[in-house]
Amino acid sequence: MGPYNRPDIATAAWKGARVDPGDGAPDDAGLDQGWFEVRRPEPGVITIVEPLHQEQVKSSLVVGDERAVLIDTGMGVGDFRRLVAGLTDRPVTVVNSHAHWDHIGGNRLFAGDSDILIHEAEAAELERVVGNDELRGWFTPEHLLGPLPTGFDHEELAFLATPATRTLRGGEMLALGGRMLEVLHVPGHSPGGIVLLDRANGVLFSTDVAYPGALYCKSEDADLAAYRRTMTMLADLAPSLRTVYPSHAETPMDPALLPRMRDVLEAIAAGRTPDGVEAGVARFGFDGFSVLVAVHQLEAVGA
Repeated sequence: MGPYNRPDIATAAWKGARVDPGDGAPDDAGLDQGWFEVRRPEPGVITIVEPLHQEQVKSSLVVGDERAVLIDTGMGVGDFRRLVAGLTDRPVTVVNSHAHWDHIGGNRLFAGDSDILIHEAEAAELERVVGNDELRGWFTPEHLLGPLPTGFDHEELAFLATPATRTLRGGEMLALGGRMLEVLHVPGHSPGGIVLLDRANGVLFSTDVAYPGALYCKSEDADLAAYRRTMTMLADLAPSLRTVYPSHAETPMDPALLPRMRDVLEAIAAGRTPDGVEAGVARFGFDGFSVLVAVHQLEAVGA
């Protein structure tokens, strides 16, 4: 294992790591740029995985006949634009699902040439520099499942401001040619979180809102009450869905998990006792996923 962290999956999920419960990270020699794994689960959908980090970030490239949408730009490691250019020759629109650092790292490589879209509630976050003091701690050995690419220096990593060229409110339709993506505003994990729905094909890109791992409702911008409403909406969609592509943990995800996640958030809000509390975060463990909630969020809903 060397110096890198390859924890037991159950323990990792319990502690908040959003690892993929597969067979572990692939050898870095087989990865694009020594960092990216490219998967093609179905025609028109390309999943870009960053498997050597415990966050297991997954960005989705959705390709239509005329255009492509890139859902998030990863953690800032490697050349995301060069990777995408090798995967499609269609014009690419970047859609940030939210503004957390591990989903906007490659924005700077697309700025000026591609439109960058984000929900209006988080647009201001793209207008600020994310400094190295916020980022370098995420690339120390305890967060890694393998080596960083040659030439990448986490001590120098910073994200430039990349203001959105257009803001979203929810309800917009993104036409790609032969494929349509509907923007749904889904606050809770963050105030401006969005998911993208391909109704015709029964596909939901659930981003950071729903995945079979540790769901985060613990950051300063999280909102448990809003998360409950969001999961009710997504659970109602489940019967019409064929598959779900999340941004962390195992992908694709069974849509049947969405109603279970709704029920779990309702139970937490109703006063379910946490399985543990540490550093102001309550942990609730369930079969197939867990939920991490800031204690003050529980107090706000009277749990």
